[in-house]
Amino acid sequence: MIVENTGLEGLKVELAYLDESSEKIGFIRWQWEYYRATYDYKITFDNQEYFLRMNTRAVEGKLERPDTVLDIEAVYMGRATFPHGLEYESEIPPHVMKTAQLKLAELKELLEA
Repeated sequence: MIVENTGLEGLKVELAYLDESSEKIGFIRWQWEYYRATYDYKITFDNQEYFLRMNTRAVEGKLERPDTVLDIEAVYMGRATFPHGLEYESEIPPHVMKTAQLKLAELKELLEA
């Protein structure tokens, strides 16, 4: 499920600042390569794990440098599936969605400060 109207899409942020800000509120830079990085926030509810995921792409530099500028792309949510995967078509419980929206608002506030 793509999370709409987060206010994060298109925001440009330096890698070091995004890492620091997102880590403060529980996101982890999970998958990354030279030009792309994914930040995940795990939400557990009713014995299910959901991941709020934010994709970024380098627009200046490579991810091996802290001053690399990243463009935040899509933000989406999925339910964890066994053994390693996310299923993006599942209904997201309202409680999980509310938690995700609060985290995204928190992140936006930190990045715009």
